[in-house]
Amino acid sequence: MDTHTRLHETISALADGELAASELELAFAALDTDEGRQAWDAYRLIGDMLRSEQCGHALSTEFDARLTSRLAAEAAPDEPAVHLPLSVAIVPPGAAEPLEAGPLAQR
Repeated sequence: MDTHTRLHETISALADGELAASELELAFAALDTDEGRQAWDAYRLIGDMLRSEQCGHALSTEFDARLTSRLAAEAAPDEPAVHLPLSVAIVPPGAAEPLEAGPLAQR
């Protein structure tokens, strides 16, 4: 894992209150840099927005709608799948045609 990614993961965990005590020294050292302070500000702002009632409700409603739509497209154990448009085609070696991916593979 590169240093940039590690720095952001450490600061994100600190902002979420999920950082292990053994990593506090690393987090505080990261916060002593310009990049670390910028990351802290960004993660704190993101957390504040996600915890706000207005934003949290909108995100929850949107997520619920997307989840409901994708679950409706999933096949029950004895039913054929409803195929949504694919964003990518997967062609295994030696295959003539691409495999079809389920709706959750379309992230």
